Amino acid sequence: MHPLDWAVVAGYLLVMLGIGIWAHRQVADTADFFTAGGRMPWWLAGISHHMSGYSAVVFVAYAGVAYEQGIVSYVVFMFPLAIATGIGAFLFAPKWNRLRLHYGIASPLEYLARRFNVTTQQVLAWSGSLLKVFDVAAKWSAIALLLQEFVGVPLVWGIVITAVVTLVYCTAGGLWADALTELGQFVIQGVAAFAMIAAVGIALADKGLNYATFWSALPSGHTDPTTSDYPAYFLLVYVIVKTFEYNGGMWNLAQRYIATPDARAARRTALLSSGLYLLWPVVLMLPMFAGPLLVQVSDPEDVYAEMALQFLPAGLLGLVLVGVFSHTMAMAASDATAISAVMTRDVLPKIWRRAKGFTDKQFLAAGRVLTVAFVFLSVVIAINAENLGGVLGIIVAWVGALIGPISIPMMLGMLRPFRRIGPAAALSSWAGGLITFAVTKYVLQLQEAITVVSPVLVSLALFGLVGTLHRDAPPAAEEITAALAEDERESAAQPTAP
Repeated sequence: MHPLDWAVVAGYLLVMLGIGIWAHRQVADTADFFTAGGRMPWWLAGISHHMSGYSAVVFVAYAGVAYEQGIVSYVVFMFPLAIATGIGAFLFAPKWNRLRLHYGIASPLEYLARRFNVTTQQVLAWSGSLLKVFDVAAKWSAIALLLQEFVGVPLVWGIVITAVVTLVYCTAGGLWADALTELGQFVIQGVAAFAMIAAVGIALADKGLNYATFWSALPSGHTDPTTSDYPAYFLLVYVIVKTFEYNGGMWNLAQRYIATPDARAARRTALLSSGLYLLWPVVLMLPMFAGPLLVQVSDPEDVYAEMALQFLPAGLLGLVLVGVFSHTMAMAASDATAISAVMTRDVLPKIWRRAKGFTDKQFLAAGRVLTVAFVFLSVVIAINAENLGGVLGIIVAWVGALIGPISIPMMLGMLRPFRRIGPAAALSSWAGGLITFAVTKYVLQLQEAITVVSPVLVSLALFGLVGTLHRDAPPAAEEITAALAEDERESAAQPTAP
């Protein structure tokens, strides 16, 4: 790293902190902190949704898959996000917004106490929070691996530095700070991505290749859309998993829909994010696909960092590192805010009697304290990430497999066809999915694709089967699903918020 690279990194971190301080002045209550007061423009929410959807894992774990297996890294891990978010634009995004308008929710799980019961809400809140701790830990670990490769910063210090800067701005400004920093990060990352494309393009030209011709020079199988490790059925079920995850199962992304002014704005948010998921990862990953022709690495997860170190001049290396920082900090900050919302609104009043009488200022203070606690726990786990299967092991196996059982009751509970399904089906679905994951991964030790696929399929089957045999939905279920369906019909005639 040249001193100019360090200056770029330092300038970036200072700008992020400055945005956090500015956003702090916009936060007067918990509605501002957790949902931006319902005033976030759809285009800002869309960019924020996109930036919160993936992290430095793209430049570490997915880059490693691209290096070893080629375009399957995009086809399996990124393309499903575009399909899933496009589906959610019409099926889920408007409903999240209407839940805020009708019931004043500030947390994605807040409505579950009425839709199912308090037990269901608490089970999903605690298990989902635990899962997100591991998810964010993987993000810290990914960025720390890149810092270690770029500048030799020890893994532990890389994790701590990234977490502390993220913590400062997200506890100060809540969702407003998250969204505004993500907008800045998107711009910075765009400059960095095109700089990397140009640098790798020059390196390819030295070998008599370019971005149109290098594909034929890649190792055999690198242009296959699916592989034995990631077969076609894995892709199909991964779309199902991501449809639940990226439309509310990943709580921080539901907040982007909740924060927009109305249902049509929420739909536009999802459509913009879907378009970005379709196109933007191609820009980010194009240099990765050329990696086998340009560098040799012992650990495939080091390939992106190695290419940046070899091909980028002073200043641009720091810019690319900042671009990598951007995704991780965006996702981790939004996760921290979402978990804080769930724990503050849904869990704290249930486990601490005094919290039921909190004023809005006390809830706001509690939200900030819980954000700090969440980040601290995720840092501790990140330091031990290798003992849990590494970055890709956590993201794909743990999060991919478990997000379905946790999110299926929450997501399908909003849809009118499932209005008669109650807590028995919700809890059976959750428990069945988790047990299936434990059996397939640790007892039978099946391949990764089956470990990810099985829990969501079992959860879906149990939710439908138990719900059909035992209809125990509370009266509020009919009211909630009817209100959301009615709003859907009315929204077509309403003007779109700016």
